[in-house]
Amino acid sequence: MYPGKVIIAGAGPGDPDLITLKAIHYLNIADVILADRLVNEQILNLYANPKAEIIFVGKQGNSKNSVPQEKINRLLVEHAFKNKLVVRLKGGDVATYSNVLDELKTLNEYHVSYEIVPGITAASGASAYSGIPLTARGYADSVRYLTYHNKVKKTEAYWQDLAKTNDTLVLYMSGNNIGEFIKHLSEHHVTGKSIAVIEQATTPYQKIAIYTFNDFTAKSDKTYTSPTIIIIGKVVDLYDRFAWQPNSEQDASYFRDLNSRKYNYKEHLL
Repeated sequence: MYPGKVIIAGAGPGDPDLITLKAIHYLNIADVILADRLVNEQILNLYANPKAEIIFVGKQGNSKNSVPQEKINRLLVEHAFKNKLVVRLKGGDVATYSNVLDELKTLNEYHVSYEIVPGITAASGASAYSGIPLTARGYADSVRYLTYHNKVKKTEAYWQDLAKTNDTLVLYMSGNNIGEFIKHLSEHHVTGKSIAVIEQATTPYQKIAIYTFNDFTAKSDKTYTSPTIIIIGKVVDLYDRFAWQPNSEQDASYFRDLNSRKYNYKEHLL
C-alpha cells in the first residue's frame, strides 16, 4: 500500500447539519478534498482543513462542465501517491447512486488504502423533511430505490410489477424522465398510490408537490430543479397530516448549476 489514503465520505442530502461526525473529523485533517456538485459548500466552509486543497469535481446530466469519472479516479490516485489524506466528499450517501464502485476499483488497482464513511442518503432526507415515512404499518412494508432513464427499455413484467406492488417506490435522478415513468405505471393500471415530487430536499429551497396519477398526467411536461426525489405509494397520503416544513418561495437552485453560463466548472479543476 502507498502511504497516502482516500476517505470516501457522504456529506448528506443538503442540510449542512446532516453530515456525520466522522466525516467532519476527516474534513478537519484532510490534505485534499474532492467535492461533488451536491455537497453543500457550507460544509466546506465550516469543517474543511483551512490548508486543504479543495477540488470541485461535480457532474450534472449532460453538462459540458461535468468532470469525467476517469478524471476523478486519476485525481484520487495522484494525490494518494503524494502521501496525502484525500477526502472524496459525495452528496448524500456514498453507496447509493454515487459511482463509488468505479472509484473503489481504481483504488484497489493502484493499491491505495481507503475507508468508507456513510452519509444520509437523499431518500431519507426527503422522507424526513416531507413528513412522509417510507414504510409505515398499513401503508407499506418495503421500499425500493430506483432510477429511470427512458432510453433503457424495460419489460412489460417490470412495469406490471411496479404498478401492482405495495412497496414504496423512490426514484433518484429521474426528474427529467418522471413523466415517462408515470405514463408506464398508468398504462399498467396502477391504483391506490399517490406521487410526491420533492425538489432540493432538506435545503431552504425545498418544494414538494403532491399528485394523484390523473393529476400528474395533466402536468407531465413540468420541469423540476435538480436534485429531485420522487416518492410513489400509499405513504404519500400521509403528507397532509405530517408535513412540518412549508414549501420555499424561492425558485433558484441551491446547489451549483454546471449548466449556468456564470460558472465554468473546469476552471476549478486542477
